[in-house]
Order: sequence, then structure tokens, then C-alpha cells
Amino acid sequence: MKEKILNLIEQGKYFEARNEICNLNVVDAAHLFEEIEQKYILLVFRTLPKDFSSEVFSYMSFELQKHVIDSMTDEEAIKILDDLYFDDAVDFIEEMPANIVKKILRNSDEDMRALINQFLDYPEDSAGSIMTIEYVDLKKEMTVKQAIQYIKEIGIDKRTINTCYVMDSSRVLEGVISLRKLILSDESTLVKDIMETGVMSINTHDDQEDVAALFRKYNFYVMPVVDMENRLVGIITVDDVLDVIDQEATEDLQKMAAVQPFETEYLKTSNWRLAFNRIPWLLILMISATLTSGIIQRYENALQSVIILAAFIPMLMDTGGNAGSQSSALIIRGLALGEIKTSDVPRVLGKEFCVSNIAGLVLAIVNFLKIYFLEGTGFIIALTVSFTLYFTVVLAKIVGGILPMVAKKLKLDPAIMAGPLITTIVDAVALVIYFNMATWLLGI
Repeated sequence: MKEKILNLIEQGKYFEARNEICNLNVVDAAHLFEEIEQKYILLVFRTLPKDFSSEVFSYMSFELQKHVIDSMTDEEAIKILDDLYFDDAVDFIEEMPANIVKKILRNSDEDMRALINQFLDYPEDSAGSIMTIEYVDLKKEMTVKQAIQYIKEIGIDKRTINTCYVMDSSRVLEGVISLRKLILSDESTLVKDIMETGVMSINTHDDQEDVAALFRKYNFYVMPVVDMENRLVGIITVDDVLDVIDQEATEDLQKMAAVQPFETEYLKTSNWRLAFNRIPWLLILMISATLTSGIIQRYENALQSVIILAAFIPMLMDTGGNAGSQSSALIIRGLALGEIKTSDVPRVLGKEFCVSNIAGLVLAIVNFLKIYFLEGTGFIIALTVSFTLYFTVVLAKIVGGILPMVAKKLKLDPAIMAGPLITTIVDAVALVIYFNMATWLLGI
């Protein structure tokens, strides 16, 4: 299908291509536009039906959206944005350069400009920045019949009609009612008699990660957003929360890999940007690694006396880093899901101490048998390496478990206390243990 459409476009058969595109899902159609040659994009896009083209536009990448809007007349651009859900339009505006934003605001009416500016003023990553204003609002004095008729009249432009919100004359949130309940109730029943009160809501300034945690905990698919006076200002739907979860997970993975977070796709990010996102942490870790080299230099005499000690340094450092990374990954994920809290430090410490002792003991025994019986290394050397391995694993798992919680307590992102950073800390301490153990047991 894709190849057929692309061939039709290259042959100049735009309306035939349009008919084929209209048979696609809007998401697939948006992805198809990513593969169309740039000189044909606007020609084909203009042939699409109005409603369909707006939906396709909402699923395009920001780079492609920018190209489309930049190539359109002011009137065409405004028509496209008018047909988008408001939160999608704001997301688009936030990503666009100043010249396109000015173009949009210049052609918007005064009320729309005020609303756009209000949304742009919400802090980044806040509930207000991801909410939408397309919700169904009812009055408690309505009958069920009136409410259903009202939903039929305005529902076409709403993000969801399954959940309706009841407000007073000052827009204060008073209750919530599902479309299912309305349909199954008697037509003469008043909304206030069947609505649910005590609605769980989100504040506009709540962090989007906390919002995602609420959706995950209570299995919501939509939640109301209120201001400081409990006035309903918008709703957040589960599709927006899925984007947040995806974004936060990607950001955590990047931080755990010692890369400064970035939002653009890997293949669409410039080589310079990728390099500069990695260099700062690489520099920090390189400088911190000089501590390790300093420790080795300090115990240079011990290494010269028993050269074989150097052969086991990589194994000790790698095992310690791996052990620490295991613990930190589990704790960071637990913190993100809300399964672990900063007040759980004693419990985490106790659990990691038990686990690390079991793991350390097993690894130390296996290591001793390997290097003493299979490799023929001396008994004292094998004992030194195995003892060090045991203490390194215990230390690494405790450090890997506790450091993310310390970061959380200090209002830092726990993900920075992962992988490379923990490995650097554990490497240095493991070497100190190793050389001191060797000095004591070997008498050097």
C-alpha cells in the first residue's frame, strides 16, 4: 500500500493517492507523510478532507508539522490549528520557532490568544501543560434527558464524553457522572441526584510524573484539573499520560546511561547534539576515575611485589559495578512507580544487606574454587581476591540501593545515581579494600 501511494505521488496522480491515503488509519497516514518527498508534501496534504487532514497533522512529527505550517498561508494554518484539540495545538506551538508562533498568534482572535498564552505560562512538565479544555460540563439542575441532549449537541468537539463534570455557576467542580449512568437512569432524574461527589482532581501545578502515578494507581482514563479555588479548568486523558510515562522512562534511561536527556528521535538528532549530550558526564566520570588511578599508584609497591594481583583488578571492578547497577535499577524503578518511598531507607538497607551477603558469599566461593583449583593460583592470593570480591559485592549493592533514595530525599533525580556513577564509587572503594587485604594477608 505504501509503495503504491508513493508511486502515485511521483506520477503526479495526487487525487488517486489521496483516495488511498484516506483509507489508512490517521496514524499510518501521518507516518506515510514522513516518507513523501518534501516537494510533494504540501501538494498531497492540501488534497485531504479537512477533518482527516487535521487528525493526520496532529500525529506528524514536529519537524514535519513545522514544514507544513511554514509552507501554508496564514488562513490555511489557522484552519488546521482550529481543528486540533486544544492541548495538541498548544504542544505544537510550544515546539515551533518564534516566526511561526507569531504567525499563529497574529491570526488568532483575542480570546484564543489569551487562552494560548495562559497555557504557555504553565510550568513545563506540570499538569496544566498537558491538559485539554475539551470536556463535557453539566449543571446539577439539569435532568438526565437535558444532559443527554446537551452532550449530543456539543460532544462532537470534546476529547471524551464518557465522563462528564458537574460545576456550579462559578465553575467550581461539584461532581462527576458517567455517560453510562446517564443512559441507564430515568430521563426525569436530576443530575445532582445521581452524580458522584468528592471527585479526585489534579491541580494545574502538579508535576506530570505525579499525575501519571495517580493514573497508574487508580486505573483512571481521565481526571479533572482544577485551579487553587477548585474551579475546573481542564482534563487530562490517559493518552496524554502514556506520552508522559514514555517521556519519563526515556529520560531516566538516558540519565542512567550518563547522557543528558534530549527529546528528539535518535536518527533525527544531529551528531553535534548527541556528542555534546554525552561529553559532560563523560568528563565528570573521567575526572572521577583519576581517583582509581591514584589508588593504584599509591599501592604500586604492592603490585610490584605480587604482579598477579593486577590480573584480578578488572574482574573485581566489573563485578562491583554490575552488582551496584542491579540494585540501583530496582530501587530507581520502585521509586518511579511509588512502590518505594524515602522513608523506607531502613527496610531497603536491611534487604540489600541480606541479598548482598548471599550474592557476595556465592560469588566469593565460586571465585575461590575457580582461581585456586582451576587456575592454580596460590591459596593466599585466592583468599585475598575472594574476600575482596565478597566485601565489594556487599558494598556495591548497599550503595546502589541507598544512593538513589538519598538523591530523591535531596530533590534530585534518582536516575543520576545509577550505572556509571555508582560504578566509579564502588571501583575506588573496591581497590582500597583489595590492596589493604593483600597487604594484610600477604604481608607486603
